[in-house]
Amino acid sequence: MYPSKFRYEAPRSLDELSSLLNRYGDDAKILAGGQSLVPMMKLRFAAPEVLVDINGIPGLDYHREDPDGTLRVGALCRHVTLERSALLAAKHPLMAAAAPLIADPMVRSRGTMVGSICHSDPQGDWASVLLALGGHMVALGPRGRRTIAAGHFSLGPFQNALQPDEIALEAVIPAPTGQRSGTYLKLERRVGDFATAGVAMALETSDGRVVRAGIALTGVGPSNIAATEAAQVLVGKPLSEESIEQAAQLAAAAAQPRGDHRGSAAFKRHVVATFIRRGLARGEAVAA
Repeated sequence: MYPSKFRYEAPRSLDELSSLLNRYGDDAKILAGGQSLVPMMKLRFAAPEVLVDINGIPGLDYHREDPDGTLRVGALCRHVTLERSALLAAKHPLMAAAAPLIADPMVRSRGTMVGSICHSDPQGDWASVLLALGGHMVALGPRGRRTIAAGHFSLGPFQNALQPDEIALEAVIPAPTGQRSGTYLKLERRVGDFATAGVAMALETSDGRVVRAGIALTGVGPSNIAATEAAQVLVGKPLSEESIEQAAQLAAAAAQPRGDHRGSAAFKRHVVATFIRRGLARGEAVAA
């Protein structure tokens, strides 16, 4: 099937982009990687009057660390760049674990982390990673920049908190307060499939104790879920079999799955609990 007729715009600067979004508002859709938008347009699930391609805007394909350890990922940074990043491999274990599990190599070569988060698919992996790490999005519009916490960015399936005249400029991961560790575990029917269930786990430890924990769930609710209570039982003490089991049970309880062709609701909760136990206990999410 072919998409509906649309107007194509390719701004060369943020100022030009802002002008276009101000002019067209809700009638415009931004194209970064296009790995979700283009298929939806071909199926006519999305029919924007104007497609605004931001790939010609320079300086948005970065991922970099500030002097204080804050990580910033620009709107045009591709999945494959993060997958191959030496910075992530050295300092950001949760992101390094998630990057190779995003879709398939073809999608990773064009898709972007920021675009995936903006898409707000409940089965999107990066949104859970951002939630677990306590990150936020930076939006840019005619009123300037504003920060939107990861927990407030997705408003529901395929809905985000951006205004029609705003663009998500970057995703931001705060600097750690302790030694960072983490992992992302995902059950998929085949390579490149959406998650039957996925769990992002991020820990920061100091003097053998957990000083910060984040757990977020993929594919088991109407949006990505921050399992806050599960994370909090880990904080303030060393990891133990007891605290890990508590976290596993609380995370499973926080899940809101529906039974479908991938499995029953009970099965998906079981997967969540199993991933919590496995990720925290086998050393991938635990600082040495």
